[in-house]
Amino acid sequence: MTALTKLSRNKAYDGHITKYSHNSAELACTMQLNVFLPKAADHGKVPAIYCLAGLTCTEDNFAQKAGALREAAKHGLALIFPDTSPSAGFYLNATEPKWSKHYRMYSYIVDELPSILNAELPITASALSPIVNPINCPWGQKALTGYLGNADKEAWRQYDATELLKDLDRDTKVNVLVDVGTADQFLERELLIPNLRAAAEETGRTDQFTIRMQEGYDHSYFFVASVIEDHVAHHAKHLKA
Repeated sequence: MTALTKLSRNKAYDGHITKYSHNSAELACTMQLNVFLPKAADHGKVPAIYCLAGLTCTEDNFAQKAGALREAAKHGLALIFPDTSPSAGFYLNATEPKWSKHYRMYSYIVDELPSILNAELPITASALSPIVNPINCPWGQKALTGYLGNADKEAWRQYDATELLKDLDRDTKVNVLVDVGTADQFLERELLIPNLRAAAEETGRTDQFTIRMQEGYDHSYFFVASVIEDHVAHHAKHLKA
């Protein structure tokens, strides 16, 4: 018996984007997601990119506005657009009683959802989630306090990319592409890109990070659509290596 219920299906760039719903054991609720499968999936398994949207987004925003489908079709990649409603852009397992029943997005994204999709669709998986330094920005501190409490702030570090980079084994290689607009209204207060750059320098990984400040762009999907070609190609290179 299939775990996925098909809600709609549209042809796009010779592939198809399908909206599904399913019951999530991790989140104890019904979830929705969009999946784009390129034409190449008709002939066998294809690599997949998980597009993890941020605050205020649904499973539809990135799928409809980013221009990613065309690029994924070009490279023969699947795209997964999960429902973000139980996370508000923070993909963690909440421990505070108010949130802990439904806010288990880390386990959902890392374990439950890939196991369902890999079993039912012709894909293999890779997750993309560019979080910079939430333990030191107002939005991050508010969310982490609410979901995890502030009794043990050390527990926050496991959901912070800048902190995780400091703990990463020296022999483990990463290859990260970050694009940020210089006119992004959240650049100075929330994104804290210099902290990620400093961590890359501190750990001797500057050659493993490409951080591009794009002149005049803001935080909108117009910016995302302007750079998505490079990002899909970046992931295609490594997924197909």
